[in-house]
Amino acid sequence: MKFTAQEEYGLRCLVRLGYAFKQGIGLTIPDISSSENISEHNIAKTLRILRLGGFLDSERGRTGGYTLTKSPEEINIGKVMNVLGGKFFETSYCQNHFSDLTICTHSPDCSIRSFWKIIQSSIDQVMNNLTLQDLLSSEKIFLEETRKMLEAQDANQ
Repeated sequence: MKFTAQEEYGLRCLVRLGYAFKQGIGLTIPDISSSENISEHNIAKTLRILRLGGFLDSERGRTGGYTLTKSPEEINIGKVMNVLGGKFFETSYCQNHFSDLTICTHSPDCSIRSFWKIIQSSIDQVMNNLTLQDLLSSEKIFLEETRKMLEAQDANQ
């Protein structure tokens, strides 16, 4: 299972902008490009998607740059990932990928579709409970807090 470069770049840009938000500053495309070692073209494309998705504001000019529209605590990672690349599995996938047949041979009773639905549900469960603020913490703290969140969710089921 792989995430796209756009999704990776989007999260990296948001983390960088999250730190800048805490300092009360905006960042330019060249700022993010040099600090993340990603081409300015790819940064510009990614920031445009995030801006159109409602996560960023942009200001032109010498003192311009990109800033978050909300605090890192208010930016949901599940929503970000949907804007950057959509869901990992959509049920419409089965309708669009059935070879030359008019209907999938597995459509009446498909354990494969069920498998992908469970994977998507698990991904959603994690991403919809994370915010950008969670990604601004250290790796150790992030892992501990995420593990606690998952254990609490398992206990509630």
